[in-house]
Amino acid sequence: MEIRICENPAALGASAAEYTAKILNDAIAKKGNARIVLSTGASQFDTIANLVKQDVDWSKVEMFHLDEYVDLPETHVASFRKYLKEKFVAHVPTLKAAHFVDGTPEGIAALTKELRSAPIDVGLIGIGENAHIAFNDPPADFDTKEAYIVVNLNDTCKQQQVGEGWFATVDDVPKQAVSMTVHQILQCEKIVSCVPYKVKANAIKATLENDVTNTIPATIMKGHKDFVLYVDRDSASLVF
Repeated sequence: MEIRICENPAALGASAAEYTAKILNDAIAKKGNARIVLSTGASQFDTIANLVKQDVDWSKVEMFHLDEYVDLPETHVASFRKYLKEKFVAHVPTLKAAHFVDGTPEGIAALTKELRSAPIDVGLIGIGENAHIAFNDPPADFDTKEAYIVVNLNDTCKQQQVGEGWFATVDDVPKQAVSMTVHQILQCEKIVSCVPYKVKANAIKATLENDVTNTIPATIMKGHKDFVLYVDRDSASLVF
């Protein structure tokens, strides 16, 4: 594990995007293509905004995404399909392919087949306020070998979604989501976690100061073969 501390979210996003672009370009140079998993949410704004500006041959890149609420229409402001199409796909029109979680259990099989057809070079995996990765809230399922599962969202997770402005109240947040599993996340060749903001400070402290446990899901990434954690001064404030 490598920890990179940046001054603020803007600096974090710029640095993480440059590093991610290098991973993609190295993969393209080595094998002619690259595959990336993208997460969403407010913590990824700066990284994605900078990533689309990088010098990458996007026609050789496939994108997958982590999760989507069950039964939430794509037109909803909180839809992660909407988020990625507007903030990423629209800015890289030559992208080879974009594979979305459609928010239905029925869509899992086809997406799994695409995802597992070749290695994922890099996953941009955020960490939630409750230390979830994707929508694997504590206690996360560390055992399933499925690629995507339907999960129940806990109250802390729902409150985060309200706090970020995606929903008006906790009652408006869907109760379930289709999420990439912990096992599948760990299959990424490299993992880059971009975790800015003061509201993530407790999650960063818990992740770094505890042994691997499914009650703090992000701890499992510390054992990954190539994990880079990006934090800013605020999110790192309880540790550094």
